[in-house]
Amino acid sequence: MPQVLEFKLPDLGEGLTEAEIVRWLVEVGDVVAIDQPVVEVETAKAMVEVPCPYGGVVTARFGDEGTELPVGAPLLTVAVGSVEPSVTGTGTGSDAADAGAESSGSGNVLVGYGTGAPPVRRRRVRPEGLSVPAAATVASAPAAPGEVAVPGRGADGVRGPVAVVSPLVRKLARQHDLDLRQLAGSGPDGLILRADVESAIRSAAAAPPAASAGTSAATPAARTATPAARTAVAAGPSARTLGERIPLRGVRGAVADKLARSRREIPDATCWVDADATELMAARAAMNSIGGPGAGPKVSVLALLARICTAALARYPELNSTVDVEAREIVRLPEVHLGFAAQTERGLVVPVVRDAQERNAESIGAEIARLTEAARTGTLRPAELTGGTFTLNNYGVFGVDGSTPIINHPEAAMLGVGRIVPKPWVHEGELAVRRVVQLSLTFDHRVCDGGTAGGFLRYVADCVEQPAVLLRTL
Repeated sequence: MPQVLEFKLPDLGEGLTEAEIVRWLVEVGDVVAIDQPVVEVETAKAMVEVPCPYGGVVTARFGDEGTELPVGAPLLTVAVGSVEPSVTGTGTGSDAADAGAESSGSGNVLVGYGTGAPPVRRRRVRPEGLSVPAAATVASAPAAPGEVAVPGRGADGVRGPVAVVSPLVRKLARQHDLDLRQLAGSGPDGLILRADVESAIRSAAAAPPAASAGTSAATPAARTATPAARTAVAAGPSARTLGERIPLRGVRGAVADKLARSRREIPDATCWVDADATELMAARAAMNSIGGPGAGPKVSVLALLARICTAALARYPELNSTVDVEAREIVRLPEVHLGFAAQTERGLVVPVVRDAQERNAESIGAEIARLTEAARTGTLRPAELTGGTFTLNNYGVFGVDGSTPIINHPEAAMLGVGRIVPKPWVHEGELAVRRVVQLSLTFDHRVCDGGTAGGFLRYVADCVEQPAVLLRTL
């Protein structure tokens, strides 16, 4: 008999505690190899393919696509060891046995760090004869005459295990005062899914009051409703609060948590200045007009501003730091890991250009382009979204002039850049139409005072107005 092993959602690193199932890559009955990706999940930072550390036959999957699971929750079970030679499709019974013979897993987490086991053809094995763990099924005793069988309750009426696998489903039921024993699951073998609980919650909120005053028995949905929901049912539709509820989870939830923490912990202040960017735009046009084999890719305005930031941080290292609250110390960081805000369909993300202080404008621009494309396709790795020391936020792409950005915790500062537009400007003593941009710096007042922040911002503005100033630091 094969041994059935349970594979739980692993720790994906970078402090991530949960993930949402986007797409299953295997089905029950499939033969999988060690370190073969079995599910694609979306964390608060990126899309990740999760490999299975066991080789064998998939006997159960836990969670539908769209279900959010915490780290440590069961993902699937795999029967490893000898299997019955009842293989459908190509191949022989011995092939299936060889595929499932590796009972030890690599224990690896992310794709690319596997043991290199050769991949096997995807085959379906009939699950007869394979033992399924108790977590996948719930045995129910037959009901006594005249007694209604209740899921999770034995024939003697004593509460037994409930057909729920996901901790999130249990938590949702607790929050709404639902008795899971009263619900019939729509999943395999009566498994109670999140959709079942949400349906019961909606039913409880929409249930009408009792038809007669003399009837004391309420419907099962009303009995399991929350006190607030029961009040709404009794008072009628006018007492209910209408509106669409959107869960704060995934990228949106991570952004909300981080921004709220930044405002709670960081005493921030903002200073800003208008700068004449005409010469900077002319310098960029000159750079990009150079042709030939060694010309390289076009240099973006964001890349030039990023290079200016690294030069400014070399002069004002106080702003490339973080605060150790417990030790009451300011930690100045030697490397500049420059984050830049990127708006995607999944929400706002901040990819990080590593060791930006060692790159020129062309190198920074190439890395920004690569990370931006990865952000749009949802293929950024968690390591590419963490570890930033300073953030550049170009909100001018949204057609706005100014903003007071919130610091990307636990960093100490963020430079905001508005749109570059023609405006009347006094140039060399005369009124002229120049290309003007507003620059704003939000900084942690614990790491420096206004003089340092003003000096940093003024240097950035000087480099924008006179790019030759930057040559001194190259």
